[in-house]
Amino acid sequence: MKNTFLFILVQMVVMPCLHAQGTTTDGKQNQEIYSLIDKYTQAREKKDTVLLRSILTEDVDQLVSSGEWRNGVDGSISGMLRSTDSNPGTRTLKVDKIRFLNAESGIVDARYEIQNTDGTERKMWSTFIVVYNGNVWKISAIRNMLPTGRQ
Repeated sequence: MKNTFLFILVQMVVMPCLHAQGTTTDGKQNQEIYSLIDKYTQAREKKDTVLLRSILTEDVDQLVSSGEWRNGVDGSISGMLRSTDSNPGTRTLKVDKIRFLNAESGIVDARYEIQNTDGTERKMWSTFIVVYNGNVWKISAIRNMLPTGRQ
């Protein structure tokens, strides 16, 4: 009887403390992330390495649709510049959804389109892992996917 009472008492004290942390966000966080993705697009188009360094984490990694892994800020930036040179065209990223994992990290899914110089269009998906780092949102990982058309 004593053990049962003690068990119930512990449950009543401990259980309220074990609730899941909320991931409520405000419009400001969403706008900051939309702005971050816009800056990424601008930096890619202008080959602005200073802007890229300011919006990527040092340990950023990127997996591109060709299967190439780019690791670290230097490897990612040099790969981005090579890719922009070898695949000229106008790049557009349109955020489809943002899902916050907590107040300091989230997943951003975006439609990634490249309007090629020959008039054709390449339609892909990009997923960004973003983190709140030093009072600003930064990109920590990028995954580009080229749909095959199969369901």
